[in-house]
Amino acid sequence: MATKVQVIFYSTYGHVYQLAQAVAEGAREISGTEVELLRVAETLSPEILSKMGALEAQKAFADVPLADPKRLAEADAIILGTPTRYGSAAAQMRAFLDATGSLWASGALIGKVGSAFTSTASQHGGQETTLLTLAPFFYHHGMVIAGVPYSEAGLSVLDEVTGGTPYGASTIAGPRGDRQPSANELAIAKAQGRHVAKIAAKLKAD
Repeated sequence: MATKVQVIFYSTYGHVYQLAQAVAEGAREISGTEVELLRVAETLSPEILSKMGALEAQKAFADVPLADPKRLAEADAIILGTPTRYGSAAAQMRAFLDATGSLWASGALIGKVGSAFTSTASQHGGQETTLLTLAPFFYHHGMVIAGVPYSEAGLSVLDEVTGGTPYGASTIAGPRGDRQPSANELAIAKAQGRHVAKIAAKLKAD
């Protein structure tokens, strides 16, 4: 049977969406893996998004299917992507996760693989704290947490400004959101997708 991976993201300006695409691409490289790319519903009005300058950017992923909390149980691995909000996940992602109470009550996610990726405006703007604050969700559901191992050379790049942590892939958007994910950041995201898919396949085989 195929290993099923759900890559679920919330993106305001498209940076996390680009990482999500790379994560999904990496997971698909593992033979026998089926990947779904899904988005978390936006809770801000079009008027607010327009004032934020985000409405046009969100058109790029408007056709991506919405994630359904009830369908998480179908996946062997769940990879979450969210921008940081003061060192934690965005409210839209939190609202999605808050809707998984019935899955927790039934133990539906126990033994599945959980992983996460993020973006921040600045180099030290809360990438690691955002990823770590998503860990309790995985722990409470009894999931197996996977990050990015240091065998991924991109984590050790020092000759350029770059995101990427052992807790998960990340990108730096810049204070005005005009910096796009770099080749190194996207490579780390792909590595995360491959790593998670490999672990999920091994657990499924057992």
